[in-house]
Amino acid sequence: MAEGDVVHRAARRLDAALRGVPLTGASTPNARGRVNAAPARLVGRVLERAEARGKHLLLRFGPDAIVHCHLGMSGAWHVYGRGERWHRPRRSAWLVLSTPSAHAVQFGGSRLALVDDARLRSNATLASLGPDVLAPGFTPTLGAAALHAAGGDRTLGEALLDQRVVAGIGNVYKSEACFTAGVSPWRPLAEIGEDELVRVCAEARLLMREGVEGSRRARHVYRRASAPCPRCGTAIRSRRQGDAARATYWCPGCQA
Repeated sequence: MAEGDVVHRAARRLDAALRGVPLTGASTPNARGRVNAAPARLVGRVLERAEARGKHLLLRFGPDAIVHCHLGMSGAWHVYGRGERWHRPRRSAWLVLSTPSAHAVQFGGSRLALVDDARLRSNATLASLGPDVLAPGFTPTLGAAALHAAGGDRTLGEALLDQRVVAGIGNVYKSEACFTAGVSPWRPLAEIGEDELVRVCAEARLLMREGVEGSRRARHVYRRASAPCPRCGTAIRSRRQGDAARATYWCPGCQA
């Protein structure tokens, strides 16, 4: 699933490609991408801003025309110059937004809708999001407080994936942030000190900000089950965690 850094990076790219230029085209070539209103109403509109909220992306063309998308497990946004060859067939595109110089294309995803401000404000999923790890006002202390409030019986790994607790973290950064912070994702929140939670949130923000800039580090534990831990040499383990049964990777030797 696209994590918060991917969505924030897409927002930057779309903002640079579309902002301030009237759209010359808006279409949904693939039937699976049909939105609730005719995308042609966006033609002539100007992108005011592209905004990421956790794993959600909002393209604002005015208070009555906001594209709301979620990329899910396999969705992606591509930006192409006019005349540039696309990496995927046009017929597979869920949404194509065109200017005189570029095409912004969404392929796949779990949500695509054209809404207004009122519907956006009443969206229960967006309203329930926890603090976005990549938002300008986020601090590790704020993230730690949100985790503490999530319930002491829950494990750290489960809570980090709950977008209602903190928004933007996915399976990769869950495992990698816990590893770099030296905290086990299997510990109940009630047993973890505030300084440890602050450390996990700080590492998650740092790793994700590097991802936004396109410089993701080599993974230490994610999808490296049975390989030696780069810190202590113990074999890395993997096990399903939480109701969603997402794979968690950790080192039992150096993650307390």
